[in-house]
Amino acid sequence: MAINASCESCRFFDEHKTNGGVAAGDEGLCRFNPPVSQPEPNGHGLWPVVATKDWCGHYSTGAQPAE
Repeated sequence: MAINASCESCRFFDEHKTNGGVAAGDEGLCRFNPPVSQPEPNGHGLWPVVATKDWCGHYSTGAQPAE
């Protein structure tokens, strides 16, 4: 049995939505790691953007998709 270890099936994947609340295509936000700092002094941290079919080493078989 193959395991779907892609970002879209990870509990830390958050659909990236536009200001209108619509999913922004084939991407989402990775909530496993903290937001990434920006070079500007007043810049806000940004969550890493990932594609639904991306994957990383943090996935485990016990992780459940976010609800």
